[in-house]
Amino acid sequence: MPRRAHLDAPGALHHVICRGIERQPVFRDDADRDDFVARLGNILTSTRTSCYAWSLLPNHVHLLLRTGTVPLPTVMSRILTGYAASYNRRHRRHGYLFQNRYKSILCQEESYFLELVRYLHLNPLRAKLVDALPALDRYAYGGHSRLMGKAESPWQDTDAVLAQFGRRVATARRRYWAFVAEGIPLGRRSELTGGGLVRSAGGWRALTAQRRTERVKGDERILGDGEFVESALRAAEEQRERRDQLRARGVDLESLLRRVAARFALTPEELRVPSKQPRRTQARSLVCYWAVRELGLPGTAVAAALGITQSAVSRAVCRGERYGVTTGVSFRELRIS
Repeated sequence: MPRRAHLDAPGALHHVICRGIERQPVFRDDADRDDFVARLGNILTSTRTSCYAWSLLPNHVHLLLRTGTVPLPTVMSRILTGYAASYNRRHRRHGYLFQNRYKSILCQEESYFLELVRYLHLNPLRAKLVDALPALDRYAYGGHSRLMGKAESPWQDTDAVLAQFGRRVATARRRYWAFVAEGIPLGRRSELTGGGLVRSAGGWRALTAQRRTERVKGDERILGDGEFVESALRAAEEQRERRDQLRARGVDLESLLRRVAARFALTPEELRVPSKQPRRTQARSLVCYWAVRELGLPGTAVAAALGITQSAVSRAVCRGERYGVTTGVSFRELRIS
């Protein structure tokens, strides 16, 4: 059975799980963990991806992320590919480090945000990496210690979490700590790692027809109630149909380059060459943004076409979105949609 695509959209909340191949360790020592945390922070910052909770365990990683303008697959590819290459060099090994691809669960924020923060941060305690909650407060390789003020990672959005517990930091931390303590007896909760009150019935139309019954299959890509799942599946299907229509009409990266070049009174060849000239920078940024967001192309393909790195594409996507918002330039204006 083919793997189903990850569900993603700007501003979406995801519980991401990355496991070692055959459940083998992905961290052998603190040098590995420090390397991963550094890469995580750099890439989340450069792609403007928000992180609310995270924890490193010997053979897997948990992250609670909100995507920005850069798609989640691009963000995770940069994190995992870079770390795996570094790990293999450090330990003189070859081959894959992570199991297939990462698992991402699109989450309904209103119902699950704080539950997920607590669940992710209790992972080291459940895994017996620490023996009690006070030790978890100081655990260096998880977001809980940052929320408790015992460690600092500027890329982790601690303010958004603590704001749920009070205006004053000291009060918020005390209430947050009590909330986490209440979660210890709950143990492992399978519904927070791929399922729960999720629904899928081969697409949103089929789902709508079956909502009146309880016989609806689970979809491990989504965590939320029926209405949230229906909305997520509908949006994903509409996006897929739109991209299929564009491909059927022959809209690809080459045609996008031609149309954007014409819009800016440039040639496609000029767009292929990096430049600091503002007009060309703006045009190249829009190409990156629309190629990734409208056409669904991977950052690697766009990078190869424009002669830049994948990380440069990520930054250009952010610039392209800002430029489109401030100037009102839209994809539809190109008359290829």
